[in-house]
Amino acid sequence: MGVAKNATTGGGAGKPVAEIRDGAVYILQAGTKVYLKTADMCAMTGKSNQWIGQLASQGVLFKMQTAHGNLYEMHDAVKAYIGNLEERQASEDDKEADLKKKQLTAEVSMKQSKALIASLDAKERQDKMHRSEDVAAMTEDLIYAIRGALLALPGRLAVDVLDAETAAEASEIIRKEVYQVMEELSGYEYDPAKYEERMRDRLNLASAAGEDE
Repeated sequence: MGVAKNATTGGGAGKPVAEIRDGAVYILQAGTKVYLKTADMCAMTGKSNQWIGQLASQGVLFKMQTAHGNLYEMHDAVKAYIGNLEERQASEDDKEADLKKKQLTAEVSMKQSKALIASLDAKERQDKMHRSEDVAAMTEDLIYAIRGALLALPGRLAVDVLDAETAAEASEIIRKEVYQVMEELSGYEYDPAKYEERMRDRLNLASAAGEDE
């Protein structure tokens, strides 16, 4: 058993501040300042010398000038180290909470999008709504119908206009034919069967794409 040795005396007469016994230091007066080397900080925290040095460079830990060189004061160092751990944990908790919030927002947005798509799909199946590409296709069909009617005019008018005796008579023949074309086009309607076929093809493609995924 090692020999007890008083390290120093405190405020009371003859009362030791600390005692060294068997290679250990026993602090006998609460609040006594204890100075540590970097190696002691590493042993106490279980961290490497580089880690302690990094905390010191960040201003988390700091050394104090003593009669034995620049050392860490144990009480301040422990408080600072624990405070740093708490801040790191709080930061991680905030990040996790923020991530969960973003995930929840994304899930809500996804559900809303799916609900909207389902609603639009139902309206399309009920023939209450047409897709823009279908409207464009139907408009294109109408344009081709107009184009065909106009291209047919010369052939339909050639003989009658040739037989006209005056320019006024030829003009009247052309006017009547144009009115006839306009009347025919006014009754143009898109073919529901073509639209249904186009919709079925699109739904089949979407279903096949979903199965592939």
